[in-house]
Amino acid sequence: MPLKLDVIYDQNCIGEKGMRILPANCIDLTVTSPPYDNLRAYGGYDFDFEPIAQELYRVTKNGGVVVWVVGDATIKGSETGTSFKQALYFKEVGFNLHDTMIYYKNSYPFSPQNRYYQQFEYMFVLSKSKPNHINLLKQKSLYSGSATHTQRGKDGITRKFTSTANKERTMDNVWKFETGYMKSTKDKIAYEHPAIFPDKLANDHIISWSNENDIILDPMFGSGTTLKMAKRNNRRYIGYEINKEYYKIAKQRLEAERTLWD
Repeated sequence: MPLKLDVIYDQNCIGEKGMRILPANCIDLTVTSPPYDNLRAYGGYDFDFEPIAQELYRVTKNGGVVVWVVGDATIKGSETGTSFKQALYFKEVGFNLHDTMIYYKNSYPFSPQNRYYQQFEYMFVLSKSKPNHINLLKQKSLYSGSATHTQRGKDGITRKFTSTANKERTMDNVWKFETGYMKSTKDKIAYEHPAIFPDKLANDHIISWSNENDIILDPMFGSGTTLKMAKRNNRRYIGYEINKEYYKIAKQRLEAERTLWD
């Protein structure tokens, strides 16, 4: 069966069931965020994590990457730890935990009573063996030119060494994004979905872990952000969504993107 690209599917092909129609080792990159810990009502639909993780491993190419954006609910004043459990399960099915990144938000969603303000989610970067494509983004260096440093070795002895810093360096793995109405995206219709992530988050991961014409997957695409940014960056895409209303939102966003960029 030939692989259909630049397509999105609604209820007939969802989550792990949708991925079952895909051949093994066909996806270069997945960028997705599951409806974790029932933090958002999802139209009465359930999220079955383990079969999805297993199918993601099967369909990911050797050297492909999965970016799993996830956080934890707070129950009786403490976090569930679901995010860590999922990361460890991905390792059980065969993925490497290539990087544990932080999605830092500039918003304050609620006022905690017994903990500090929660402002981040995890972005687990999972690879099937060594990633094929690593296009790390850059940021300005705080210092440039030659400088002398000290470093203590395993033997306990402190030694001096000289290094030269460039004007740019690899970005940190804590990414801060503007979030909230008309900040996460300029697509007004996207805010009909209860839990969008920023366009730039998807954009930066797509650039980092894939090349043009690669195949990008989102098996729970929600408002369609990953698919939209795949289109914008000249990648092919496949997506699945169980909720018909969210499917309609994503379809409209992609149609608008085609008008702008085709």
